[in-house]
Amino acid sequence: MRLDKYLKVSRLIKRRTVAKEACDGGRVTLNGKVAKAGTEVKAGDIMEIRFGNRLGRYQILDVQETVRKEAAAELYRVLEEDEATRHERE
Repeated sequence: MRLDKYLKVSRLIKRRTVAKEACDGGRVTLNGKVAKAGTEVKAGDIMEIRFGNRLGRYQILDVQETVRKEAAAELYRVLEEDEATRHERE
């Protein structure tokens, strides 16, 4: 699955266009490398998302095409997240 679509399905970023802009702007890394929107993701990958001073680090647990809102958080595990990022996601 494409990284921008995964970010939307997992609801780490609410809209796919915003996810694509974040990826293409160099604010998302996958396994330590800057990732473009079309980069393929798989279970076990480590992803970091930076928005300004905020940083979130996540491990991808599962990749699914669609998922209910309530189950979206089961697609990843939070490894590190600052307080502002946590509140924005909730």
